[in-house]
Amino acid sequence: MNGEGKKLDSVFDELYQKYHHDVFQFLFYMVRNREQAEDLVQEVYIRVFKSYNRFEGKSSEKTWLFSIARNVAIDYFRKQKGWKERILEKFDWSSNQVKDDHPIPEEMAVQREEIKWVYKCLEYCTVDQRAVVILRFIHDLSIAETADALGWTESKVKTTQHRSLKVLKKHMETFYRREEGSSEKVRVER
Repeated sequence: MNGEGKKLDSVFDELYQKYHHDVFQFLFYMVRNREQAEDLVQEVYIRVFKSYNRFEGKSSEKTWLFSIARNVAIDYFRKQKGWKERILEKFDWSSNQVKDDHPIPEEMAVQREEIKWVYKCLEYCTVDQRAVVILRFIHDLSIAETADALGWTESKVKTTQHRSLKVLKKHMETFYRREEGSSEKVRVER
């Protein structure tokens, strides 16, 4: 292997080590399935490996990786039949999809009640709205960094964020009322 190949390998390893959890978490929130997110992370890094020589450093490595992850998620959704219907399916909180032998702090936070509601309500957002919420509020990216990651103007990020928060607020209120009303009901299994 020549010197350039070795250099690329070490850069690739460094990117993987630094951002693997962030990329995985972004995709997990987007596709709402641990195994699928893990598969898509591999696709992200295949694309990173193929296109690193075109990375010009105009954005940070992190926002560049998020832009690739978003494109991978969109390609995944396009390939799914009836993905909009699937997105609206309820997430099964009794499953072990969020558990990890070494959970990162954000994954532990998902299990808190309020975050759980936000997570459930994300399913009612469009793919773009979901991406903005995840990048802004889960990964704490600024408006400018989010615009960079998504290839949008800052104005579009702000507008999408505003619409996302309206959707989340509406559905969180619905979930809250439903939870309050059903707290006295007992579920009977057949």
